[in-house]
Amino acid sequence: MRVTSLEAPHRIADALLRDSLLGGKVFRKTDHGKKLDYVSLQHATAFFELCPTALVFGMWDSTGPRGGLGAKFPRAMVSEIIGLHAQLGNKTSSRLDPAQIMLQAGPLYRAKSGDISWTLNENEAARDKKGPIKLGKDGKPSEANHSNATPTIADGGVTISKALQTTVLSLPALRRLRFPLDEGPSKPEADLAARVALAALGLCAAALNQEQGCDLRSRCQLHPTAAFVWDLLDRPGEAAVKFALTPDGATAVYRDAVAHAKKAGLPWAEKEIVLTPSPQLGDLVRRSQELAASQGEDKEGGV
Repeated sequence: MRVTSLEAPHRIADALLRDSLLGGKVFRKTDHGKKLDYVSLQHATAFFELCPTALVFGMWDSTGPRGGLGAKFPRAMVSEIIGLHAQLGNKTSSRLDPAQIMLQAGPLYRAKSGDISWTLNENEAARDKKGPIKLGKDGKPSEANHSNATPTIADGGVTISKALQTTVLSLPALRRLRFPLDEGPSKPEADLAARVALAALGLCAAALNQEQGCDLRSRCQLHPTAAFVWDLLDRPGEAAVKFALTPDGATAVYRDAVAHAKKAGLPWAEKEIVLTPSPQLGDLVRRSQELAASQGEDKEGGV
């Protein structure tokens, strides 16, 4: 299993990364990890180097050495989809067994051995003090996913007239960030280069996401009826400047912005920093997987 700092809920400050190792050493104790202890809105250079997405999508280092006082970066980019004229509906569920297995064909028992988890033969069933162990409460074939399922109608599902997606990239939020390159104050040219790179990163993420399409869930496929257009809200009182950005164009802008930032002296991680789970984290994940598997077996077996 591979989890990146973008996929982790708390980005680079996530517990998965905190409890992992880099070169055999706990991540937060390494040279890279220690940088997280001192980042702030006025000193965001380390995040620009190691995890620039945290500056765009936000993060909170709530479990670091400073606890609740750890670095907090509000998200500069928000995207949401809303449905218009929503109407609640009903949903139905049922199952027709092509083998026409009937309820009276049971009961089914949990098998004490073999690749099939159930048996009709009491002599082959697992037992406890009360005798043969039935699947579920009554040993119904449906406990093994056989036989028909009674049709049901319940509240559920929503119908909308259309959906509207709005994505906002806050340039004022990016302007709050400072990127000093040494012990002194930050330089305007470095700050500007970093902010441009972050803005380009956000635009690139939005463009690539739009290219993938929007399949929210089963029976909820959204198809755009118009091209995606950005509105640049610049000076108050002036009309918004509209522009479109293709995935290729957004990627090119992003690469140019990163190259310019590096020329301005800003650090940028060129290679992937790979962490490995600590023994404790590995054991925790392993036990969780084993527990999930055993619970699935128990549910299937009715115990």
